[in-house]
Amino acid sequence: MELMSFLKQVPLFAGLSPEQYDELAMIITLQDYGRGQTIFAEGDEGTGFYVVREGLVKIYKLSLEGKEQILHIFGPGEPFAEAAVFMGSSFPAHAMALEKSRTIFIPRRAFIELIKGNPALAMNMLATLSLRLKKFAHLIEDLSLKEVPGRVAAHLLYLSTQQGDSDTVKLNIGKAQLASLLGTIPETLSRILSKLAKQGLISSEGTQITILDRDGLEDLAMGEKL
Repeated sequence: MELMSFLKQVPLFAGLSPEQYDELAMIITLQDYGRGQTIFAEGDEGTGFYVVREGLVKIYKLSLEGKEQILHIFGPGEPFAEAAVFMGSSFPAHAMALEKSRTIFIPRRAFIELIKGNPALAMNMLATLSLRLKKFAHLIEDLSLKEVPGRVAAHLLYLSTQQGDSDTVKLNIGKAQLASLLGTIPETLSRILSKLAKQGLISSEGTQITILDRDGLEDLAMGEKL
């Protein structure tokens, strides 16, 4: 019953009938991962996709020199590797558990059969992929056009929106992971956060950051110099 309740709260599975939720529950498997454990590697066969049940998962690419670029951080209720359902190809990036995590794995072939009986599920999937594409576009824009302070400001504003438009946000990943996500290094990220605090834009205590000057942070995110 606990798993069924969770599935009903995942937007990707919204609108299913009780019978279809039962069918979904029959095809999924729960998979547990320890902190730092690989879920799949780039190039592995994409036999299905995942939904985070507990914990955090990062999706990342590695350059030829071994430099890591984080593409996404996913938490409970969020799906990842959905492209495998439509493409039937290999995974285009790596996935790793950032902490002790549990995922729901949905095999591609069984899910396609489920979609055939419920077209609304296909629409949910397309909506999820469209949102993912929009986030990718923002990521590319941030990494290519914005200076690092602007990326930091934009991310804090994004977290504020994600966490209920609160002026107090909690970083759910370490500074090293956040630096990778923003295309910088931890030392630079720490200096920028300190400078934001000195200028009265934010205050921080551990993993908790309070936005003190939202307008100023928005200006910085739009390209103004720090």
